[in-house]
Amino acid sequence: MTTAEQAPTTPEVLRPWIAGLRTLTFAEPPEETFVQLPDAATKVVLRMTADGRREVLAVGPRVRASYHEGKAHVSCVELRLAPGTARPLLGVPAADLLGRAVALDELPGAAGRRLARELGRLDPREAGPRLAEVLPGLLSAAVDPARAALLRAGVEALSVRADREPTRVREVARELAVSERQLRNLFTEGVGVSPKHYARIDRVRTVATRAGSARWAELAAATGYFDQAHMSSDFRSLMGVPPRSYATGRLPALTPCQAGFRRAGGVPPQGAGGEGRKLTP
Repeated sequence: MTTAEQAPTTPEVLRPWIAGLRTLTFAEPPEETFVQLPDAATKVVLRMTADGRREVLAVGPRVRASYHEGKAHVSCVELRLAPGTARPLLGVPAADLLGRAVALDELPGAAGRRLARELGRLDPREAGPRLAEVLPGLLSAAVDPARAALLRAGVEALSVRADREPTRVREVARELAVSERQLRNLFTEGVGVSPKHYARIDRVRTVATRAGSARWAELAAATGYFDQAHMSSDFRSLMGVPPRSYATGRLPALTPCQAGFRRAGGVPPQGAGGEGRKLTP
């Protein structure tokens, strides 16, 4: 059985740096296909196996979906970092972690090494309260508030919301009074991908989570696509299958579960930092 639990509330003091906190557990090998959606977030993941082995890793943005068989007796605590906090916390820009999973204590940031020590000895249920004690002191002097606010305004404008379509990159740059080049540099440093690619990932994630809830043409319009054909093409490029196939569970071939994270340039095993729908092919 697979269980995923979102922390009830991210402590108020952590919200400038942590966008989300959750636990994920594989008690038995899941029968369903486990889907990792494309994801523009950088994460810190505490991974624990049945034999007591623990790893604390920095997991960078993932630009394409993957489909896996789950592995039993693996549990994780996942911290989704807010845009702009990768360098202050981890010592490297988010772009350096694109498509990678790296041991946190191998990165250059002193804050990251301390965080690795703190997480490495925690019970998962203690993660939120303990981080609320530790993180503010590690980061308060390291984050440029004005730059962080600008980046987060850009992320918000380019994200799909229920009450509006996402804003185009050129319009976002104009609204924020920066050039498109400046906006691209902000995103590359603080998110790990360009504004255009961030918007693309966000739209595809939205289509994946809403698949089957509305007509495809309506979903394409709501997520900012020119038409249904453009949505289908973009979805297939990032997800490996067309939207209809994904919605009905006709998925690509499964990737066998890896024993652990592959260092420096590797990818996370399914189960750590994974998310998405569980589908039966």
